[in-house]
This record gives sequence, structure tokens and C-alpha cells, in this order.
Amino acid sequence: MKVDGVSYRSIWRDPSETTVTVVDQTLLPHRFDTLKLMNVADAIDAIKRMVVRGAPLIGVTGAYGYAMALRDDPSDANVDAAFDAINAARPTAVNLRWALEILRREIRDLAPDDRAVAAYVVADRLRAEDIETNGAIAEQGARLVREIYEANGRSRPVNILTHCNTGWIACVDWGTALGVIYRAHDDGIPVHVWVDETRPRNQGASLTTWELGSHGVPHTLIVDNAGGHLMQHGQVDICLVGADRVTASGDACNKIGTYLKALAAKDNHVPFYVVLPGSTIDWNMEDGVAEIEIEERASDEVTHISGVAGDGSIVKVRLAPKGTKVGNPAFDVTPARLVTGLVTERGVAEASRAGLLGLYPEKA
Repeated sequence: MKVDGVSYRSIWRDPSETTVTVVDQTLLPHRFDTLKLMNVADAIDAIKRMVVRGAPLIGVTGAYGYAMALRDDPSDANVDAAFDAINAARPTAVNLRWALEILRREIRDLAPDDRAVAAYVVADRLRAEDIETNGAIAEQGARLVREIYEANGRSRPVNILTHCNTGWIACVDWGTALGVIYRAHDDGIPVHVWVDETRPRNQGASLTTWELGSHGVPHTLIVDNAGGHLMQHGQVDICLVGADRVTASGDACNKIGTYLKALAAKDNHVPFYVVLPGSTIDWNMEDGVAEIEIEERASDEVTHISGVAGDGSIVKVRLAPKGTKVGNPAFDVTPARLVTGLVTERGVAEASRAGLLGLYPEKA
């Protein structure tokens, strides 16, 4: 995608270097800057601080962090030690472990001196595959948007509600739910996006609006609690959200607040689709509510907020009284019964084990 006319991806590596560069998402939308990750400690820090975020991008960043760890110490002991350290950076997004497991499997039996080179090859491949996968997801999902446009007699734009940020900066390029919107928009389908602010980190207000505005997609920012009201009044045609983990039974874990949108959509007969790559499916889990570890994040994400002051400086201000007790679960789980369908690079599936196995029969 382009920023001020320049094409970017969220993470890249000069083939002559063993470091990687990422877009620093903590500075958006007020400043666009990049950050070079020099070693595994930098990669872990970037994942923890959400310099990089979004399940697919976390996975690719973790793979490069693993490669840098093996560059510096390719010993047998570090093969597992580095894996564990990186995997602990963010517990909820399954893509991180998925990418690390692929890389470890391909380098474990190599001679130590050969591991780093092979690790960079795998990380580069995962990066390229993410771009290809998300492009395919976009095409699959855009068909759903077109069907709604046709069903409405091509009389008005398709109103889409989304939650959190699922665009190109959450992946390597394109994105998942936002990738669908970009493809529909680029294909000439009139769309309008309701963008949830997505408290407490405001990824919708800061990142999704920035992305959509840069791409020229019509959108309106709304507070997190407005979605149900809009659905009651017929102003939402479809909900498109991403996921950090989807169980084999179709339960979807996504940014906190997603479950409430799904409940409102069900009550108002609005189709609710979860958009994800196959790498986000956890085939070892069935009950998302009972089994998925939900990350509890820092209290200051809730008690404080960052923004631009009148003099143009970026400031952080307190919202709640000092000493206020805070609960800050970062994700929730939407049960499969509330999900209309799962949009993947292979097609659209029913939110069930049978539906997913219809697209991924090799997992049976």
C-alpha cells in the first residue's frame, strides 16, 4: 500500500542485511516512521510494545526475530531458548507460534553453521506467502460485498462495520478484513465503512481511519458502543472483523468488543464474517472461551490516552482518577454460533469443524 505516494509494506529486509525494518505503529497516525530491528531482543520488544501488531505481522516478525537469534547463537540450546522467548511475547495470537514452529522444524536438524542462512530463507518465504495469502483473502471476501451490492439493486454503497485494525499494517500487505474492503473498493463497488474506535488503544480511530483515508475509502469513525444502534436502524449491511485465533470448531478470538458486535449483529440479522488466513486456525483447540489465553494488558492503556496537543506535540493525558483499579483484557471470544462465515484464502466456510475441514481437508 502507499503512504504519501510511496509504496510500503509493514516489514521488509534488504537481502544484503540480516536486520529488518518495520513501520512503527505506536506513532501512527500522527507520525509515520520506521524502526530497524537489529536483533532478537529488538523483535521481542517490538511485538510486546505493539510497534508491530496484528496476528499475521506478529508471526512474520517473530520469524525474523528467530532468524536473528540463530545468526547470533546457532547452538542447539538456543534453538529452543529463542523459540520460547519469542513465543512468550504475545500469548493470544496463534500466528506467532505457527511461524516459529515452521522455522524450528526446518532448521533443527541442520548443522549449527547452516541454521541462520536457512532461517532467513524461511522468514523471507513466510513474508512473501503472507502477501499472497491476503491477496487471495481479499478476492474471496470481496465477492460477499458484491453480492450485497447487487442484492440492494446497486442503489447505494454497502455499509460495512469493522472493529480494530485489520489492514496492511496488521499483516505484511493488504490485510484481512480491510483487505476485503480495499479489493471491493478497487473493483468499483461503492462502500462506506463504520470504523469502531476500538478502545482502549484506539486502533480503529488511529490506524484504520489512517489506512482508509490514505486509500480513499469513504468511512466514518464511531464510538465502540454505537454499532448496535446503527444495526437497529438498518445502517449496517455486513460486519467484517479479523481474528487472532480461530478454533477448529469456529470460535473466533479477536480484539475486545468483537463479541458484543456479534451479539448485536445476530439480533438484527446482519451477517457477521470473520476474515483470516489459514495460519490463524488453531486445530488443537475446540472451545475458545474455555481454552484461549486472553492477554491482560497494562492499566495505563485504559487510564490514559495519547493525542496531539494544540502545539502539535504528542501528549499522554490521564482519563481516570489516580489509584483507579483497572481490568484490561485485550481480546474476547465470539462463539461459532454467532459467526455467519469464516473468510479465508481458500474460500468462505461455515464456522464449524466440518466447514473448516471442507477448505483444509489435510487437517482431518
